[in-house]
Amino acid sequence: MNFFRIVDKTGAVSMITASLGCASCFPALAALGASIGLGFLTQYEGFFVNTMIPIAAWVVLATNLFSWWSHRVWWRTLIAIAAPVMVLATFYLFWTDNWSTDMFYVGVGLMFVVSVWDVFSPPKKVCSSCEVPEAGSQLR
Repeated sequence: MNFFRIVDKTGAVSMITASLGCASCFPALAALGASIGLGFLTQYEGFFVNTMIPIAAWVVLATNLFSWWSHRVWWRTLIAIAAPVMVLATFYLFWTDNWSTDMFYVGVGLMFVVSVWDVFSPPKKVCSSCEVPEAGSQLR
């Protein structure tokens, strides 16, 4: 389980870092990146847009799908895979549409929120055969 958490966080951080360096495609994120000292990343903009962002989104998507087998919480997995699917849909399906940049921002933001959520409240395995003690009963 720790492997999946580390890979998921690495993918999310690399996605955000790549987005912060893309001034022409994502000016709001690039302005934030420049304000925190990541302005030097603009020279790698083509590599980030064409290679790093899609690879990071695929890594996050695959990691969240594989981690589903560990915790089996469908609603948490649905939220976790929505973000990379939005990012990938922006790149492969809706790149020319005016609203695609907004969908990309929402996807990156949601990916960040899910990563922080996993750090503070990691998913726990849910099984239907586990017995949960009642509130009034005492363990002996």
